[in-house]
Amino acid sequence: MSAARTTRTLVAAAIVAGLTATALAAPAVAAPVDATGRDHAATQRALQAAVDAGVPGVVAQAREGNDRWTGTAGARKGNDRYRVGSITKTFVATVLLQLQAEGRLDLDDPVEKWLPGVVRGNGHDGRKITVRQLLNHTSGVYSVTSDPAFQEKVFGPGFLEHRYDRWTPRQLVGIAMTHAPDFAPGAGWNYSNTNYVLAGMVIEAVTGRPYGKAVENRVIKPLKLRATSVPGTDVSMPKPSSPAYSKLTADDPAAPVHDVSRLSPTIADAAGEMISDSRDLQTFYRALLSGRLLPGAELKEMTDTIPLSDERPGLGYGLGLMKQELSCGTEVWGHGGGIHGSVSEAVTTKDGRHSLALNLNADWTGDSQAVLEAEFCG
Repeated sequence: MSAARTTRTLVAAAIVAGLTATALAAPAVAAPVDATGRDHAATQRALQAAVDAGVPGVVAQAREGNDRWTGTAGARKGNDRYRVGSITKTFVATVLLQLQAEGRLDLDDPVEKWLPGVVRGNGHDGRKITVRQLLNHTSGVYSVTSDPAFQEKVFGPGFLEHRYDRWTPRQLVGIAMTHAPDFAPGAGWNYSNTNYVLAGMVIEAVTGRPYGKAVENRVIKPLKLRATSVPGTDVSMPKPSSPAYSKLTADDPAAPVHDVSRLSPTIADAAGEMISDSRDLQTFYRALLSGRLLPGAELKEMTDTIPLSDERPGLGYGLGLMKQELSCGTEVWGHGGGIHGSVSEAVTTKDGRHSLALNLNADWTGDSQAVLEAEFCG
């Protein structure tokens, strides 16, 4: 849910983590060829490389048309469910765009209209920030996950004592309001998890129900995403799932590894609390990019991206959706996400035909980008 090691994984919000580890289990090798004979050997090698780098286990699934291939390495099951972190943001943005299409709000509404008095303090002013700026991270609102005390309690060793603490969205926003904004609204770009906590609060203000109910009724149920959930205050993981591991530090490569599977999802809220699996994530992004969830006008707004890097002109962020051009020129759309012991990626080509979703169950090592490159360029 918080910042990561590169520009791309920052955008994906892979969590604060350390550097190295040893593998905890022997690899499980999947067949590298799908039913049509397409070779996924490069993807399988990238999964194994992550395990060789110290990730306990990796699972990935690719689809091209109606053909599906599932690969694993280490101690993972092909149908594992996992915490998807900031991939949650695409679900939240989809709901807000649906509400706009129905005329129930406008993305250019000031946040103050829906959350009066909430975004105030130390230079923050919800009267000058739009809902759209929350979704594309141009609001300037300080990210709660950058607060040092919050980091220590939630991501550091304090996690073991506070892992079951319950946080309200207003508490999370309140922490952010104790800091100055990153910049004036619209004057820059910076990934802020507070933006999506606020976006979830806007959904509740518009619909009268928690944002998770809107996600369930508008996305999960219509697409029959049976492995996908918004856990709320439930600290457990549904089965099937594998343990999630973290060192809870970025400073000590020799730090012990902890099982962090059980935690209060309220630490992430609408910025990153959801659970899913690789099959459901692909179904979601394929449906989204092919126009099944949004009218054409709203999908166009969602895919209107802000360039993020002069060195990588193909890298951009839209409304809860990221575009990137891979080394071979293939363009993919989706989002990444991280939360304790879990780093995930889910992308599809814009036509929704070729997709990939994957998860590493460690947050201190492994290269999820290498798996994307292997699948689409390998």
